[in-house]
Amino acid sequence: MKKQLYLTFATLYAGSALYAQGGDPRITEVWNPEPRIVTPGQTSADPPSDAIVLFDGSGLSNWERADGKGAAAWKLENKAMTVAQGAGAIRTKQSFGDCQLHIEWRAPAEVKGDGQGRGNSGIFLMSNYELQVLDSYKNRTYSNGQAGSIYKQLMPLANASRKPGEWQTYDIIFIAPRFNKDSTVKSQARITVIHNGVLVQNNAAILGATEYVGIPQNIFHKEKEPIILQDHGNPVSFRNIWIRELE
Repeated sequence: MKKQLYLTFATLYAGSALYAQGGDPRITEVWNPEPRIVTPGQTSADPPSDAIVLFDGSGLSNWERADGKGAAAWKLENKAMTVAQGAGAIRTKQSFGDCQLHIEWRAPAEVKGDGQGRGNSGIFLMSNYELQVLDSYKNRTYSNGQAGSIYKQLMPLANASRKPGEWQTYDIIFIAPRFNKDSTVKSQARITVIHNGVLVQNNAAILGATEYVGIPQNIFHKEKEPIILQDHGNPVSFRNIWIRELE
């Protein structure tokens, strides 16, 4: 594929020079390779034809405890899964790298606590990089810790939070980091996030693995790792989760 793309760019470059000199415009038409066909969902929330459905409300078979010590034990009700007290974080059984991820979440309708103690959870891409989930509707906290932030690293471009108890949507494009043979970082992980239709992270470079205390560190890991949903002690709910692996 890389060789084909290189030849395509070379052809376009040469063709543009000929076109500027009155050459044949067909020189810059690219017919091969042809993009593969993907059938979109009926709505923007529905999985397209090539998506892997991680949760559709029918069960937790695609998930397990994040510590690997058994089945996921979150509460399942009304086609949503909710953090259950003492159940712990959960992770996908399958691992992923570059991806497009759709996930819907809801903070509890009954407001308890404030700041980081209110509707707190998180989505850890590759088990390392946390996209914060938090009830940030009229709930001030540190800017790089509110909903839509890359936790303790990147504040969101806007606060697009809905009211507590209302379903919210994240649409995520994630590009995994690349490592050199000596385990040093070749390129940082990058992320784009659309929160309820609003761009809140724009191809942003992630500085390293999420840390609660201290500076993020670039830690070598596999090319693909599970996605983790955090148990932060609040009954946050999730539904309609699907993913597309990107080439």
